[in-house]
Amino acid sequence: MSPVKPTMMEVATRAGVSQATVSLVLNGSPGARFSEATRRKVRQAADELGYRLIGRAQSGPDSDAKAIAFVADEITADPWMALAFEGAREKALEHGYSVTLAVARGGVIHDDNVLSQFLQTPLLGFIFGTILTRKVEPPAALFQCPSVLVNCYDQARRLPSVLPGDQEGGRAATERLIRAGSRRIGIINGQDGLDATRDRLRGYRQALASNDMSFEPDLVYSGNWEPQSGYEGTQRFLALGTPPDAIYCANDMMAVGCYEALKEAGLSIPQDVAVIGFDNREIAQFMRPPLTTLVLPQYEMGAAAAELLLDLAGGLKPRHDQIKVECRMIERESVGTLEADKAVATIGRSLGHRRPRP
Repeated sequence: MSPVKPTMMEVATRAGVSQATVSLVLNGSPGARFSEATRRKVRQAADELGYRLIGRAQSGPDSDAKAIAFVADEITADPWMALAFEGAREKALEHGYSVTLAVARGGVIHDDNVLSQFLQTPLLGFIFGTILTRKVEPPAALFQCPSVLVNCYDQARRLPSVLPGDQEGGRAATERLIRAGSRRIGIINGQDGLDATRDRLRGYRQALASNDMSFEPDLVYSGNWEPQSGYEGTQRFLALGTPPDAIYCANDMMAVGCYEALKEAGLSIPQDVAVIGFDNREIAQFMRPPLTTLVLPQYEMGAAAAELLLDLAGGLKPRHDQIKVECRMIERESVGTLEADKAVATIGRSLGHRRPRP
């Protein structure tokens, strides 16, 4: 009886990283942003387990297929699907494959005309993405060849998916404010009923609980991802008997409105109120002060989806059917750096250096 071969998931577990990280490191992907320590951990775990990558060219379903179809439900002013496509395209090119982008007409994911046209050509497989992180019922065409979902998921997990780590990102954002000395943190969240809204709030609550801080419903404002709701949510917080000393905005556009409301109230960022965002939109670096925020890793998600699809086409059946990609933090100037910074600001306020609210 032949010995059981180690899997990529076992390597990931031993190294303490995600399966996507293992794939990117062992494939030597030049664009992967990992520390040398992480790369060493992955290689050491693979060596200890005797894991070797499966050769894709020998075991692929169609050696003549050199194209991947990237189908999105929407391409709008938001850059998310364009970034995911670019990540998938760059990763596929490293392995000699091309990626073709198509948009389902009218945002209807069951646009069989678009999908069936791809199936009439030699195709390695589908990457299917949605502009909003959400549950989908995959079109039937996706089950006819290797397929991966990006920024969406199949409730029954019949297809593998790649999602952003929104919950861990929400926790990291809140903990960053706590490390800066904040003890009363408000959250301006997105629209109710969306996965990103739910998960970013869950991360916020987890961080509070882990730091023995109570959850207060008055410090949660339901916005709509737009600057106006960030402005209105901040005004609501400032009207409280004890306003927050930090605000976590669940996206950068709401942080724009938050900044405006704080400045109208004569408050300084981060000396009076620290602010952190989410998404790392281009505007974040041009805000004054520049906004500390977390990356919505659509580019990395697209790259991971392409890696996963290539593995599937090569005969590797992943045990882990859902990958969540880390939302990295981009440190700028809207959050204090040390507990001591908050103490200095508190002393300054007690001496009358804080301008009164109107």
